[in-house]
Amino acid sequence: MSSPAEPPETNPAFVAKEEDFTKLPSEIAHVDWTKPISWGKHEPYPPSHDAITRITDDGDQQASTVASAPPLPLTPEGTAPSFKPPHQALEFHVHAASGRARYTTVHLPHGPVSTPVFMPVGTKGTLKGLSPMDVTNSDALNNQIILANTYHLALQPGTELVRDAGGLHNFMNWDRNILTDSGGFQMVSLLKLAEITEEGVTFENPFLSDNNDKEGETSSNTKKRTRQEATESGSMMLLRPEDSIYHQNNIGSDIIMALDDVVSSVADDKTRFEIATYRTLRWLDRCFAAHRRPHDQNLFPIVQGGLDVSRGGLRDVCLAGFRERDDKAPGYAIGGLAGGESKDDFWKVVDHCCRALPDTKPRYLMGVGYPLDLVVCTGLGVDMYDCVYPTRTARFGVALIDGEAPGTLRLKSHACSEDYRVIMHGCKCMACAGGYTRSRLHAMLKNDFPLAVSLVTHHNLAYMMALNKRMRDAIKNDTYGDFARSFVRDQYRGKDSGGQDVPKWVKDALAAAEISLD
Repeated sequence: MSSPAEPPETNPAFVAKEEDFTKLPSEIAHVDWTKPISWGKHEPYPPSHDAITRITDDGDQQASTVASAPPLPLTPEGTAPSFKPPHQALEFHVHAASGRARYTTVHLPHGPVSTPVFMPVGTKGTLKGLSPMDVTNSDALNNQIILANTYHLALQPGTELVRDAGGLHNFMNWDRNILTDSGGFQMVSLLKLAEITEEGVTFENPFLSDNNDKEGETSSNTKKRTRQEATESGSMMLLRPEDSIYHQNNIGSDIIMALDDVVSSVADDKTRFEIATYRTLRWLDRCFAAHRRPHDQNLFPIVQGGLDVSRGGLRDVCLAGFRERDDKAPGYAIGGLAGGESKDDFWKVVDHCCRALPDTKPRYLMGVGYPLDLVVCTGLGVDMYDCVYPTRTARFGVALIDGEAPGTLRLKSHACSEDYRVIMHGCKCMACAGGYTRSRLHAMLKNDFPLAVSLVTHHNLAYMMALNKRMRDAIKNDTYGDFARSFVRDQYRGKDSGGQDVPKWVKDALAAAEISLD
């Protein structure tokens, strides 16, 4: 382990004064905002605009053009990684493409990851209801990567303990890849417990609120103390970019995320979005500077900018900033979504980012896990996904199945009480392959048997892994458009056939990927 003993100090060179919070960063002042922001693009995308007007060392402007996008370079399946600089812990091989969808392998320190891939969420280093053996020893799951959360692990049990145990892989007995979120999402999910400043985000420790009350100290009084006093007492947790990277270096995950300034996608505050976008770039520089394990951990920036996909808008500003730092980034994430925004806004942001980000690096869409969303966004060019949806919905007795939207089966419903079929014919999960009928699972769930939750969790993850494989197979056969059409028509048979019509956003998103439903 080469993790630092303590987080580095904040570098004042990357800290802005309040009067500069809404000023365009100097490194992208030269950008021609009338042109699309893109770099490293290949067919079928339009040519990149990474060779647009730039400022030379002499202060002069130079302009050049790109005639056409080159073909996407493909690497045969089974090619071994070489892991060479500048990204010694990641190698990205694209094996096949079908339109904008691509079948790839992301080679990481703990093995290869085939994409498109859905990553189950083990927030505190465990998948609720399943053991690592349930995941690795099952042909139905066989997950190559899971996700854990930095904020929650830092609170309990503490990343220093995890580090001293040999990292999260040893701590949870998991010999495959791990991706950790930076803690940025908690700025939205735990906003009532957080205070966001240029320095970082200060969270009230929810596990110590009872102790504070016993001492006669309210949350309001806690925040009136200095941030250092509150942090030292344990009643507040300061998470700076440096702290987030320190914790993730301790955890030892294969992919770590930059701490970004996250604003709810449905917030109505243009100035706050602007501040957050510019701050995300400054915080990224602080994350890169604090990263002590680039030889075995990959730091991904996260594209922010709200729902603004206008030419020269906030998403473009963030993307332009990342383009200037591209040599440091082995891959990219798309953040700030799945927070209640309209599906029309959702797909347009995904489309915009995929058109901009380089095709020779993996693209990760954060917090997205509905099967239909995966099918649509893979068509737009996304490679990686994560979400609590499949495992959380299992704990409510809801199973994922093929068929009419929303593609779920409520096992607690009376309709399942005398249904002697398995959840889904042909599924290889522990529940279906083990012969557990809907009726049996209904009775077990109604009586709060923990085994029932484990069985439905295993089924839902098996469903997601099977969906991943179906998408990859379709891309390999260059039939992804046919697959997407079949999947959508299975969920939306149309009102004339007694079902639902295809939502407009699905039609529009697939049309952007040049997949027609007609």
